[in-house]
Amino acid sequence: MDLNLAGKRALITGASKGIGRASATMLADEGCDVILVARDAATLDEAASAIRARRQVSVRTIAADLSQQDAVERVAAEAGEIDILVNNAGAIPPGAITGVDNETWRRAWDLKVFGYISLCRAVYPSMAARRTGVIVNVIGAAGEHFDPNYIAGSAGNAGLMAFTRALGKGAKRDGVRVVGINPGPIATQRMEMLMRARATKELGDADRWRELTSGMAYGRPGTPEEIAAAVAFLASPRSAYTNATILTIDGGPG
Repeated sequence: MDLNLAGKRALITGASKGIGRASATMLADEGCDVILVARDAATLDEAASAIRARRQVSVRTIAADLSQQDAVERVAAEAGEIDILVNNAGAIPPGAITGVDNETWRRAWDLKVFGYISLCRAVYPSMAARRTGVIVNVIGAAGEHFDPNYIAGSAGNAGLMAFTRALGKGAKRDGVRVVGINPGPIATQRMEMLMRARATKELGDADRWRELTSGMAYGRPGTPEEIAAAVAFLASPRSAYTNATILTIDGGPG
């Protein structure tokens, strides 16, 4: 299916690996010019080179820490007018209420929660002025499940879900769409790190972490490419009547 995305300009955050990199690759495969944003310039350059080898589109990189407001403003200025924003940067650490200290909680929210909000605020006026644009916020299914052992993530993701729906509710007046995706367990480097820690604790061997995925839907985690396919579709004119809603991709309820 042609998603009618050729020639669109997309900005993807957290684009050096995982879901962000897969989303940038998928959008480039659909003909989008892409701007990759992440903190590590070397990893960004490697991702950009891989995308250029696949498809003859414009691929730019901007190294930035989106937990900082001045960096958000710089990214928005350097990117210029964009048609698609994919917010994906940020990873909130696990822990119960007494296991995440204030500094860790605030630092994590500065990148993921306020980073998403700040970048939306930076690019939305241009989209509204042109009466076109799509924002896709990749959030996380913990925002629906309220895990007490992932309390900072559950609370932050729930906040971003509400933000996405509220922004989208008003965006239709401006010709803009705002949607969210809540991935469940996805086979990324971060997931492996967390599963290794859990395997060490529960099984006494970090290398047995794959045994812990057997109870997931279909006996496996999802893939970054499965999330990226949804990102591309939701960002495309094929999904032009989808707005102010959240798509959960977790293999189905348990």
